[in-house]
Amino acid sequence: RIYLHGDDVTDLPPFDRDVNTVFQDYALFPHMSVAENVGYGLEVRKVGASERATRVKEALRMVRLEGYDARRPAQLSGGQRQRVALARALVNRPRVLLLDEPLGALDLKLREEMQIELKAIQGEVGITFIYVTHDQQEALTMSDRLAVFNRGRIEQIGTPAEVYEHPKTSFVAGFVGSSNLVAGEAARALFGTPGRFAIRPEKIRLGEPTDKVGADEGSVLGRIKTVVYLGADTRYIISLDIGGELTVTQQNLKESSMEAHSAEGRAVRLTWRRGHVLTLAEDPQVAPA
Repeated sequence: RIYLHGDDVTDLPPFDRDVNTVFQDYALFPHMSVAENVGYGLEVRKVGASERATRVKEALRMVRLEGYDARRPAQLSGGQRQRVALARALVNRPRVLLLDEPLGALDLKLREEMQIELKAIQGEVGITFIYVTHDQQEALTMSDRLAVFNRGRIEQIGTPAEVYEHPKTSFVAGFVGSSNLVAGEAARALFGTPGRFAIRPEKIRLGEPTDKVGADEGSVLGRIKTVVYLGADTRYIISLDIGGELTVTQQNLKESSMEAHSAEGRAVRLTWRRGHVLTLAEDPQVAPA
C-alpha cells in the first residue's frame, strides 16, 4: 500500500495523489516565460491570478531566480533551468516531491552547488523529498534517510552514517563507497575466523614493517603494488605476504605525489582497529526486477 501522511492513496490515479516530480531533462515549455512555466500547474488548478502571481514570486525567491520571471528557458543556463523545474514543482505545495536524478545533466561543480541548495530548500519548505540517484556520494550528501535498492528490492535503509559505517551485506558495502571485501580462507587468515567481512580503505593505516601493533588492532605485512594519486588522497593497492590484496586510502597530509609514487615496491605493515572490521550477512537471493 502507498500512504501519504497517513492517507491511503494506493487506488488514486497519480494526478490525484498530491505528488509532484522533477525530472532530469527539466521538461520546461520553451514558448513560455519562467513565470508562466512555474505558474502553469496553478493555472490548470484554476488558482486566481493574484494568488498565482504571489506563489510564483515566492517559488522563484526560494530557488534564487528573482528577476528571471520574463525570460524564456533558452535564455537560461542548465542550473537555472533546473531551478525553474524545481520552482514549478514546489509552487503547487505537494505533500511529497519526487526527484528523478534531477542533477544528472549538470557539470560536477554546479551539481555540488545544487546539492547544497536543494538540501537547504527542503529544510525551508518542510516537504518530504524522495530523491532517486545512482551517485552514491550525492545520496550521502543530501539524505536524512537512505535506502539502497538492489534489483528492485530495498537491501538496507538507515541514516547515511548507518548505511556507510555499518553496511549489512556485501552489495551495500561495495556499492556505497569503497570496501575491501574478504571471505573464506582469506578472512580466516586476516581476521582469525571464517565468514564475510568488509573494511573501508580509509580505516587501514599504512606504516613501517617494524611498527608495533596494539592489543585491539589487527595487522598484516605486505608490499605496495600500485599507487594512485587522487589529489586530496592517495590510493594504495597492497599485495599481502599471506596472499591477496587490500586497498588503502590515505589523506595527502605530508607526502607529495612524487614521494607517494616512489613508494611502489616498498614493504609495509597494514594496521586496523578490530572494531572497524564489519561482519556482513549473506547477500539475499533476489530475482531480477
